[in-house]
Amino acid sequence: MTSYSERLNKVIPGGAHTYSRGDDQFPANAPQILARGKGAYVWDDKGNKFLDYGMALRAITLGYSNDEVNRAAFAQAELGNNLTRASLIELEAAEKLVDLIPCAEMVKFAKNGSSVTSAAVKLARAFTGRKIIARCLQQPFFSYDDWFIGDTIIKRGVPSEISESTTNFNFNDIASVEALFNKFPNQIAAIILEPAATEEPKNNFLQDVKKLCEKNGTVFILDEMISGFRWHLQGAHTYYNVQPDLVTFGKAMANGYSVAALAGKKEIMDLGGIKTLGQERVFLMSSTHGAEMSSLGAFVASINIYERDNVISHLWSYGKKLKDGMNSISNEFGISQFLGFDGVDCSPGYFAKDKNAQVSLELRTLFSQEMIKNGVMIPWVALSTAHTSTELDMTLEAAKKAMKVYAMALEDGASKYLVGPAIKPVFRKVN
Repeated sequence: MTSYSERLNKVIPGGAHTYSRGDDQFPANAPQILARGKGAYVWDDKGNKFLDYGMALRAITLGYSNDEVNRAAFAQAELGNNLTRASLIELEAAEKLVDLIPCAEMVKFAKNGSSVTSAAVKLARAFTGRKIIARCLQQPFFSYDDWFIGDTIIKRGVPSEISESTTNFNFNDIASVEALFNKFPNQIAAIILEPAATEEPKNNFLQDVKKLCEKNGTVFILDEMISGFRWHLQGAHTYYNVQPDLVTFGKAMANGYSVAALAGKKEIMDLGGIKTLGQERVFLMSSTHGAEMSSLGAFVASINIYERDNVISHLWSYGKKLKDGMNSISNEFGISQFLGFDGVDCSPGYFAKDKNAQVSLELRTLFSQEMIKNGVMIPWVALSTAHTSTELDMTLEAAKKAMKVYAMALEDGASKYLVGPAIKPVFRKVN
């Protein structure tokens, strides 16, 4: 009988429409395909139930299939879902985001994050008349478009002249940013980075980057695809007290419905407009489905729930309890220097190292494998309001069993306990 994996990879390059969902990102005992999700749980095709921390690649913050969000989306679908001119919900959603985000004077919606980060890059080049884009090296993904992919190890299919127009700097290393401005004087169109990821900004790093951008006439772009609507309702940039020229959002905007947004200063955003007569045009984004009504209805409903139910506080509180609980268990087994939970409380992560304190994909796979064996799927850590004290207790119980195996694997080698291959980096030159 043909497996789901074989069937998926036969008709879909990569076996899924996001590489992060591919076979090479999960242990062999992970479900090959999922049938549904509700709350903090997912079910495979056979009805097996898993507590999930993947949360649709971090897109779910209110639990899978939130009834209130669904009703709002379904109501818009009943109104036509996609009309010949701009819709009422399109206007309502745009005004709501502009009212909510301090740096947002205009907004353009799209269906995925790559579209809006690439649109931000295009606007920056148009606004400055420059070519070079500088992106943060430690932050793993900004877009599937050539301007970013050409600056990774996977360059096949990307013209060299495009690869050469992107350069990079190091997070929390202001000297590396200054060095780029010295190397490319009056040539850098934009600096793009996440305000925070696994590491928080230190010593006014974001503020200093902004100052360098202002001094050099460079557009300052913050990508909040992950941090947006987790750190703070108005974005992590508000949490860290810095205002970008352009900002991008996605993932947690609409609890799993497809919405992304590019927002920012009117003088930059309006380059894509049509009302300034005599202005040379920028063809920004033009998408049939960019303002799909059901998704924008879901966005408005999600923000209303954020405001009413204090969702952000829950993410911070649960994340701290999870980190403390997991690290306490790791300490009990004497493996805290090899397996631990770190990062920002509202968006934790975990590291897996071998007995030589080197990062180990084998051991990370083993931990994930053992957690799945005990009913918890935790490829990374994305939190939602559906993660409650019940889910926390379940996670910690599973971790006790998983860490026991991890401790043995540190002595005996991961291969003794690992079933199937180790996960692989998404960005690698050869399969």
